[in-house]
Amino acid sequence: MEKNSKRPTNSVSIVTEAIFHLILIAFCGLCIIPFIFVVIISFSSSESIGAIGYSFTPQSWSMVAYQYIITLGHQLWRSYFNSIFITVFGTLCTLLITILYSYALYRKDFKFRKFFTFFCFFTMIFGGGLAPTYVICKQVLGLSDSYWAVIIPMLLNPFNIIIMRTFFQSSVPGELIDAAAVDGSGEYTTLFRIVLPVSKPGIATVGLLTALAYWNEWFIPMLYVREADFYPLQYLLQEMQAKVDFLAKNSAMMGAEASKMASDLPSDTLRMAMVVLVVVPITFAYPFFQRYIISGLTIGSVKG
Repeated sequence: MEKNSKRPTNSVSIVTEAIFHLILIAFCGLCIIPFIFVVIISFSSSESIGAIGYSFTPQSWSMVAYQYIITLGHQLWRSYFNSIFITVFGTLCTLLITILYSYALYRKDFKFRKFFTFFCFFTMIFGGGLAPTYVICKQVLGLSDSYWAVIIPMLLNPFNIIIMRTFFQSSVPGELIDAAAVDGSGEYTTLFRIVLPVSKPGIATVGLLTALAYWNEWFIPMLYVREADFYPLQYLLQEMQAKVDFLAKNSAMMGAEASKMASDLPSDTLRMAMVVLVVVPITFAYPFFQRYIISGLTIGSVKG
């Protein structure tokens, strides 16, 4: 009996598969090489940048930018702690509120489902603006010089609610909810013990987007935070960069001593070093979400 040596009709040829692999490798390189370039520049000396500009092979290496950042001492580590705490706690609070809101929109038997769906969608198109938001947060809610001043303004994102509701609709069958109700399960029991375990990919996706938003935020702390003890890392580095740029631009009007001090500041490499310090910690969060995000992308692609 002869063995069928033909490839399955739905398989991809070796040449096509190799081409796809090359394309993906090139795409990965385009994503990774800019970050490697930033790291190299952060370790380049100011003299090298002045002589040949930004290069993968600088004439000389230097740690001046990182040494300048480390001079912040206690404030640097305090800001690191603030950013980590705000990101973790803010993400957990946002996930809880997003899940509760989107679950209500998912349930077709919820009486005010259409109203709250429109209310959520309306805020995606029309916002109150910066001035009314500032008045409400600062004067009405009294958000100032605290972690809540950074967490609460970003606590609810309508886009995340739409994502989570859509995920519930595509991944959680209504029969599962009906079966739980027949067994006497309450609403919170159904949500936390039945719906959420099958919704991990959606939760991981929203959690990653929220964590990135909290980690990278610096504008809200600029509005509501004045005490250095509550500075997140991004705002601290942004403020330091602003001071360096101010000295560099106005050194000529401040005398010879200030001019020399400004010339010694690693303005270009400092900017790249700050990017490295901000990006590296949050990259360690992605492996924890990767498995769930990939499974979320493949939901519905294979039918049983």
